Amino acid sequence: QVQLVESGGGSVQAGGSLRLSCAASGRTFGIRAMGWFRQAPGKEREFVAAISWSGGYTVYADSVKGRFTISRDNAKNTEYLQMNSLKPEDTDVYYCAARDFYSSRYDVGGNWNYWGQGTQVTVSS
Repeated sequence: QVQLVESGGGSVQAGGSLRLSCAASGRTFGIRAMGWFRQAPGKEREFVAAISWSGGYTVYADSVKGRFTISRDNAKNTEYLQMNSLKPEDTDVYYCAARDFYSSRYDVGGNWNYWGQGTQVTVSS
């Protein structure tokens, strides 16, 4: 089992920045990729970004490309999501995800088997 704990959410004005962190513990040696999703009340969970365990491959949703950067620190078993130029439409609960299998699909929630508890990000105009 893998446990994921997010931190770094909060409130910011439009144009501001936040950095989310996700610390993994447990059977971290089995992790093959980590990612971030977000979800608003009453909506489906939406893919944001993902990174391979080696860090050599990253992928982003079109809505955040050029503004968000995903990274990881293997020594700390932690991934990060640096969010710049935030917009009110980025307001959501952000979830950290991890998986212990290989898949070519990163944007589907069903392709991730470990989830954090979520952290709220609120961007005001």
